[in-house]
This record gives sequence, C-alpha cells and structure tokens, in this order.
Amino acid sequence: MNRHCRTALTVIALALLLPFSANAEIRPGSTEVGVFGGYNLFEKSQNLNNNPLFGGRVGYNFTRHFGIEGVVEHMRTEVDDASITGAKEGQFRSPTSDVNLTFYHLDAVYHLIPTGKFNPFILVGVGGAHYSPEISDGDMPVLNAGVGAKFWLADHVALRADLKDTMVTEIFQETYHNLGATLGITVAFGGAQKPMPARAATAAAKPAEPVVILVSEPKAEEKVAVVCAEPVAADKVVVLAFEDIHFDFDKATLTPQAQAILKRNLRVLQENPHAKIRIAGYTSASGSDAYNQKLSERRANAVKDFLVQEGVVAPDRLEKIGYGETQPTTYEAAPKDLYSRAAKSNMRALFEIIVKDR
Repeated sequence: MNRHCRTALTVIALALLLPFSANAEIRPGSTEVGVFGGYNLFEKSQNLNNNPLFGGRVGYNFTRHFGIEGVVEHMRTEVDDASITGAKEGQFRSPTSDVNLTFYHLDAVYHLIPTGKFNPFILVGVGGAHYSPEISDGDMPVLNAGVGAKFWLADHVALRADLKDTMVTEIFQETYHNLGATLGITVAFGGAQKPMPARAATAAAKPAEPVVILVSEPKAEEKVAVVCAEPVAADKVVVLAFEDIHFDFDKATLTPQAQAILKRNLRVLQENPHAKIRIAGYTSASGSDAYNQKLSERRANAVKDFLVQEGVVAPDRLEKIGYGETQPTTYEAAPKDLYSRAAKSNMRALFEIIVKDR
C-alpha cells in the first residue's frame, strides 16, 4: 500500500472516531471537506488500463440545495497495448509504460433532498486533466457530470458515494470518457444550525410543574378544587388538592363522612405549616338568595370550627367565605327537587389552599 492510500485511510478512520451527535442535514453556509477512493474505467481508445484512483474535495453550501466544490483526483496507470505506435493526440503509445493522471475540476452540486440523513445529489462541472508524460502541449479540458448521495453517520460526518463521467475533450476534436465510482468520507463544518423545536425553545422559561397531592380519590358526585399561586422569584410552589365535603339538605352540621374526610386532609395540613386555607361554603338552588347566603356561611364556619378543635390548624391560618347558591358545581334543572343528584353536589364546602415553601 503506497503512502497516499495510507494517508487517506488514516483520515477516514479519524473522522469515524470523532464524537459527533447523530442528527444531520445539508446546512446553508457550511463547508465540507472530504477524501475518497475508487476505480476508474478508461475509454478503450485512450489505450490505458483501468486502475484505482484517490483524491479529495472541498465544498461550500450556499443554500440547503445548492453548493459548489473543488475536486482533485489522481491515479497511476499503464499503457494498455504497447504495440500501438500511432501518434494520435490523446492516445498513449509505446514505448511509454507508466502514466500518472490528475483530474481537477470545479463542480456545481444540487441536493435533491437536503434534509434528513440521506441526501442524493447531481453535479456538473469543468476543469482539466494533466498527464505525465504529456500527450499534448498542455493540460486537456474536462467536462464532469455525475450523481451521488451522502449518508450522514453523525452530525458532521457523512459517507459519500459518487458515480460520474469525467470527459476529457480535445477542442473541436474527440472526447474521451472516463467513468469513475468513488466512496469516501465527508466532514462538514459550520453552517446554520437547525432551529430548536418550539417546545424545547420555551422549556427554560416554563416554571417548574407544581406538585399535586391527592389525599384520597373523590367520589363521582364530589369535586376537587385546586388553586395555584403565581410563582415568584425562586420560591417553590406546591399545590395541594382536597376533597369537597357535603352536607344534608338545609343543614350546616358535619356528617360522619365529612369528618372522616377532614381528618384525612389534616395530615397534609400538618406537613405544610405555611398553608393559608380558605374555606368556601355553598348551597343548592332551593330557597331564597339571602337564606342560602347565610347557610353557606354557617357551613364554612362549621368546617373551620372542626379544624380548630382538632388542635392542628391555628385560627390565623384559616379564612372562610360563603357563596350561597351563586356558584353551583352542577346546574339544577329542577330546583324544587331537593334531593336530586345536582342539588346534593351543590350542598358542599371546599378548600382553596395555596402553599409556598419558605
């Protein structure tokens, strides 16, 4: 293996070992550098043996679709038929044996699919061909056309395959076709970054999710009320959720079931000594507005008295309010039906609790 092949393989190996993340596409403003190796098929009339080639390229992407690149590729070959002794320009003849050939060209590249890991493209360009020993007064002009694809192994590293026809032309004379297939590694630098998804872009500004604690699962006719304070500064906001308690018709006394619910809720209040608690009383739609307002206040008072009597909650942590029949949890289509499901759900008291850890 000659020195050039060893160098190319070393560059490819180092590129594959680079710790890039796997999320790539063609980026506007990016620069691409690559090395490659492959095989070249000479048109028979050139009298040269088909041989391996290697080279490198440097490109720049103006947009996601359109870019430009400069390419240099080299191969070492031999005269195919040493018995040919003609003097036709563009054709090697004896006694020449070894021939060094270098193609150099500037290509325009159009990416058919610029997004995602797989980017097929087409290319066309112009350049020159340098032969050693020379077969003309100078380098011969070249037209280059081909297709290929890039497959991104990582964010900045792609495997690239090309199939092209490098046409060596003699002005106003014959054109010689050189079909080449190459495989190599391309490394991209810079370019416009992919925009962050809207969710990720706003994640930093989103406040921490509140912690919701359910003391117990409410029944179907019960409703859980949660009130959350706006977070300020760096304080942590914790939201507590409590079950509603319900009363019998036209009563403000706590049922055994309501007392059991309050005792369960007290465990959470003990764990949050900075809680500010507002107790809200409600009624069904039956009765006058004034009577229902006073009944809702008596229900709120009954809950407050129970919490204070248990000796767990200090009176200065408690507020109370009565809403009467003004804020029903369920619409009562028949207010005169005193024991309807809707009426029972409205005869309640609930807790509005905001806790801020200090």
